[in-house]
Amino acid sequence: MSPERLADAPMRLTDYARGGGCAAKLRLGSLFSVLATAPRGATRDDIVVDLDYADDAAVVHGGANGRDLVLTTDTIAPLVDDPEAFGAIAATNAMSDVWAMGGEPRFALNLVFFSDEQLPLSVLGEILAGGARACAAAGVAIVGGHSVRDPEVKYGLAVTGDVAPADTWSNRTARAGQALVLTKALGTGVISQAIKKQAASPETIAAAVASMTTLNQGAARIGRRHGVTAATDVTGFGLLAHLRNITRGSGLAARIELGALPLLPDALVHMRAKLCPGGSKANRAHVSTDTRWAGGPMLAAEAPDPDVDASEREILASLACDAQTSGGLLLCLPADQAAACVAELRDAGLPAARVGELRARAADAPMLELI
Repeated sequence: MSPERLADAPMRLTDYARGGGCAAKLRLGSLFSVLATAPRGATRDDIVVDLDYADDAAVVHGGANGRDLVLTTDTIAPLVDDPEAFGAIAATNAMSDVWAMGGEPRFALNLVFFSDEQLPLSVLGEILAGGARACAAAGVAIVGGHSVRDPEVKYGLAVTGDVAPADTWSNRTARAGQALVLTKALGTGVISQAIKKQAASPETIAAAVASMTTLNQGAARIGRRHGVTAATDVTGFGLLAHLRNITRGSGLAARIELGALPLLPDALVHMRAKLCPGGSKANRAHVSTDTRWAGGPMLAAEAPDPDVDASEREILASLACDAQTSGGLLLCLPADQAAACVAELRDAGLPAARVGELRARAADAPMLELI
């Protein structure tokens, strides 16, 4: 749609992207197969955390005052129609990787993909304003950026933060016996599909946007006070795949209580209505080989048809694979600290819950178990 025609019709930003949010990422299995053989450039001895265990960000030596640098980048396509809300979501999502490593973001570069032939530049201005608002709330300075003319709108940040070496969280630092605490509700992937199909209510959209624009900064700080040793932010690969990265990196197994998962309003309703993003379906297929039902069979790669035979637990399993955008942190912390951590997170306004536990892994057992 040309800028002139926008004056005669309401603009829907989601019309300018085939996929929305983190659900538009490359499929997990495809990405892993490419990265397994992709060259990595030079070998350096000042790398602390790289991509070996699919951590949320890289950590390298070289920061000031003995602190290490935390490096990440993330861009997403629109999953809501309001440009400023989209900008805030994208920026919040990008900064989250640093908090997931135990660090604090400091500086950011804007990454813009935009068509000035299809949309007025005022829309880009609103997107950037939303990103700046989120960064200002986090104390992050935007110091530059890069733009590309592209018919599909995308926006994100390259973020640099820092962390004390002793405070770094990674997928390799979880421990058997720890509890798993999730700080935000699930369902942004399926709700983004409902938005694109114009099936989401204003109340559902508002709840999802509020969740996606909530910084994980406070949750990370609360988690540190309760002894967190590892964490991940739950984004495009879904809760189970991000958890699997932790179990793989730390040599552990995990059990997830599906009934304890916090969910966004109408997430169950829209999943039953088959508004499941392709990325979420691919996530389930990819983790199914490492996931079983407690005392039962392996998780099926495809969910049963919701109209026919899908049980409540099957719908919840699919939501545990839902491709999240700007999701919460999954915190690994001592079991005796979990209740106090959840209470403090809820006092801070987050719908946090203890959702499972980490265990020693038997040689012949799957990494993930669902109850």
